[in-house]
Amino acid sequence: MPGEISLAEIIRLGGTEIGVSDWIAVDQTMIDTFADATLDHQFIHVDPERARAETPYGGTIAHGFLTLSLLSAMNYSGLPKIREQTMGINYGFEKIRFMSPVKCGARVRGRFMLAETRLRGANMLMLTYDVTVEIENERKPALTATWTTISQFDPKDRPEEA
Repeated sequence: MPGEISLAEIIRLGGTEIGVSDWIAVDQTMIDTFADATLDHQFIHVDPERARAETPYGGTIAHGFLTLSLLSAMNYSGLPKIREQTMGINYGFEKIRFMSPVKCGARVRGRFMLAETRLRGANMLMLTYDVTVEIENERKPALTATWTTISQFDPKDRPEEA
C-alpha cells in the first residue's frame, strides 16, 4: 500500500492490514555493526565459528534489538506516507515479544495492522500498529509488537472527527 494517503483516509483504515514492507537481508556485517553500536558483542552474534559449534542455530543470529530497530526501515517501505504529515515521532511500544531468532543471512519484513487511530490535540494523530516481523521461509515470526507513533500535521489540515 505505499504511496500517499490522507489523514481522513488513514483514520478510516483502523482495524485493517495497512502494509507489508520490503524484505531486508540481515547479514554478518549488519550484525557486527549493530554489536559495535550497542557494545553487545555476545558470541552468538559476532563469532560465526563458535556460534556454529555451541548453539542450536548453526551460526550467528541477529540481536533481538537489531530486528526491532529495523521497524523504522520497514515503516518507510511498507506504510503509506500521510499526505498532511509534517513530522512522524516514535511514541513507544506496549508489548514486544521476540518469537524466533533471525539467523545470519535471513531476510525479514514487517506486516502492519493498523489497530487504532486517535486524534490528539489540534495537530496530532496517534497510530497504533500490531506489527509482525516475518522471517522468509519460516513459520514463526521473529517478533510481534504493539507500536504507537505520532503523526504531526498543520492544525488547518485536521479532518473532521467521525
